[in-house]
Amino acid sequence: MTTQSGLPGDEKSLGQLVSELSEQGARLVRAEIDLAKAEITGRAQQLGVGAGLIIAGAVLALYLLAAGIATTIIVLDLWLDLWLAALIVCAFLLLVIVILVLIGINRVKAGSPPTPAKAIENVQQDIEAVKAGFSA
Repeated sequence: MTTQSGLPGDEKSLGQLVSELSEQGARLVRAEIDLAKAEITGRAQQLGVGAGLIIAGAVLALYLLAAGIATTIIVLDLWLDLWLAALIVCAFLLLVIVILVLIGINRVKAGSPPTPAKAIENVQQDIEAVKAGFSA
């Protein structure tokens, strides 16, 4: 069986047409994969730059926190002795740290162990349904 294309005398067999279709399909898949790689690479670079800027901001925020603590001590020094002002600020910071750590420990315990319990349960139900289907 032969098929004619647009040009007279240019006949291709079904095998040749299938071969061309296969080659074109493979080229299309490769082109799509290359496009996906380029897109992912571009996004990864943007994520890297964004992460770097966030880290730089976090470092500066730590410096700001230190400056704020020093300012608080200086302001309290207007009414109290310097050692007492520093002690009050340190005690407050210790209290905040303890509260944050205790809340964090409770959250970690609530999330442990990190197993997908619902997904495991669904898979077990699927297995039971398949077994029931075979036995019926």
